[in-house]
Amino acid sequence: MMMFGLSTTCALALVSGAWAIPSQVSGRQAAFRSTAITDFASPWALAFLPDNRILVTEKAGQLRLLDPNTKAKGTVTGVPRVRNAGQGGFGDVALHPNYAENNLIYISYSEPGSGTQANAAVARAKLVLNNSGGGALQDLQVIWRQNQQFGGDGHFSHRLLFDSNNSTLFISSGERQQFDPAQSLTSNLGKIIRLNDDGTPKEGNPYFSRGGVSAQIWALGVRNPLGIDWDEQGRLWEIEMGPQGGDEINLIEKGGNYGWPIVSQGNHYDGRPIPNHNTRPEFIPPKAFWVPVISPSSLVIYKGDLFRNWKGNAIISGLGAQGLVRVEITGNNAREVQRLSLGKRIRSVRQGPDGALYVLEDGQGGRLLKLTPN
Repeated sequence: MMMFGLSTTCALALVSGAWAIPSQVSGRQAAFRSTAITDFASPWALAFLPDNRILVTEKAGQLRLLDPNTKAKGTVTGVPRVRNAGQGGFGDVALHPNYAENNLIYISYSEPGSGTQANAAVARAKLVLNNSGGGALQDLQVIWRQNQQFGGDGHFSHRLLFDSNNSTLFISSGERQQFDPAQSLTSNLGKIIRLNDDGTPKEGNPYFSRGGVSAQIWALGVRNPLGIDWDEQGRLWEIEMGPQGGDEINLIEKGGNYGWPIVSQGNHYDGRPIPNHNTRPEFIPPKAFWVPVISPSSLVIYKGDLFRNWKGNAIISGLGAQGLVRVEITGNNAREVQRLSLGKRIRSVRQGPDGALYVLEDGQGGRLLKLTPN
């Protein structure tokens, strides 16, 4: 395969059977300006409160409350103990669609087990704010867990997304580098999960009648799904890390099987080949993939008006790409159209209420950046 240097492109995206070479754009060249707001200790995710303050999770187990105007940072107590190792730690945070009435927020994290074992978990709690710029989680309840614990600290995934129309909660559940559970209907690893807001399986799920963890499953055969979001048509898109090559963006269908670990556009880390998707037509192929990888960490489908030309595009934060990857979605097709270099590993991107993009850098001292049109 032909390789390109960073000055031209970091990856090739295969879309509709053709190679597409995306552009590489530096921050100075791009149609945006980046403003640093403040920094955090290994931030992982963020969510906006109705008053425009921002909840930020820190991987070691802190939930911070930021006033972006004053840059004051408070702490929200009551976060459960997390296993902070490798890819594990405090993960995502999301507001209930009716947060203004019930003050419920949802958090994901790697839950410690015996020894070095852990599993992904999701809890909900009432957020009670104080007058000192912080608050507490009250009446915390674990509403979902991966039903298998493993040692090792990879592929928890645990991104959260609500369908605001009916308070349905979607969870991306990684396969913990265990491969086979992604294809098993008796495991909720390697799956896209669909639940009621109390954590019970949602009626209408494709395997609901089987009961048990099968009833939670919306789609299966995913590896390390680190981003999920809706497009304006109400369709669910997912971005996941591949093995050695083969990061994927998928259009998620009810009951869809995306093939991991049977097929992939990448290979095992030890060099052993994995059959490509086109060898097994019963599995749904990605809408685009990357070889070499971009190491995606989150996904947002842009729906604002501030970046008018980006509306409907998928904006992917990249660890390996050290910036954002913009993917144009047309019908059922997707193709990378632009790289937006930020010079740092990027852990998360979210669209703010003002239409700006808010970006978290990875690692200790990771900054929260606000991107606006230049």
